[in-house]
Amino acid sequence: MSEKRVLSKKTSICLLAGATTLLLTLLLFLNPIPQSQQYHLFADTKSWLGIPNASNVLSNLPFAFIGIWGLIVLFFPHKKLFLDNRERWPWITFSIGLFLTALGSAYYHLSPDNARLVWDRLPMTLVFMSLATALICERISTPFGLLAWPILIAIGFSSIVYWHHTNDLRPYLGVQLFTLLVMLLMLVTVSPYNRNWDLAVIIILFALARLFEFFDKEIYRLTANVASGHTLKHLAAALAALWLIRMISKRKIVTDEH
Repeated sequence: MSEKRVLSKKTSICLLAGATTLLLTLLLFLNPIPQSQQYHLFADTKSWLGIPNASNVLSNLPFAFIGIWGLIVLFFPHKKLFLDNRERWPWITFSIGLFLTALGSAYYHLSPDNARLVWDRLPMTLVFMSLATALICERISTPFGLLAWPILIAIGFSSIVYWHHTNDLRPYLGVQLFTLLVMLLMLVTVSPYNRNWDLAVIIILFALARLFEFFDKEIYRLTANVASGHTLKHLAAALAALWLIRMISKRKIVTDEH
């Protein structure tokens, strides 16, 4: 039996178009958002086995393992995973993005600065935009999603190039908020799959990751310098990615409509 949804595909398309337009308008009217150099001053700077900032570096390892697992699930499925097999391609770039995020973020945290942060954020935009595309393919239109796929990824990459050259984070913020908008709308949109409420768990985990990041130093003090908020942010975000791959692996097709 399929799970009930609130919104039709047509309604979701209209809401997504309207919300995206509103988001773009708000970002255009915002003043430029510079990258604070305080961002690079993380609470936990302890070294371990010669690795500087070891906790923030090593806590990226789960992203690599989850990315590899995602590729295994997608290329060697134990059952029919998708109503339209083309839907798997954005999930493939999502998994590749996770693996590259592990490398880029570890590289950044070895010696945090703006130049290295580029290589942390570039693969993250691949993850964000691939996730948005995958959900659009599944719940709105596979042909439309695949058409938008390279465009969205290009927008994601461009947001980092723009920030790097102008020190303005507005486009990168827009990429993240757009992905969140897609997730929230797709959560309540007709889906050909069950387990759609796994998306709610994933949204909560992403929100927790943001809270951990914001309270980096406070959490480090509360845990008696055992774990920082930023390290926990990595782990919460990795758990969200793990939950997504788990959702794909376990869910079932509940309708032939697309």
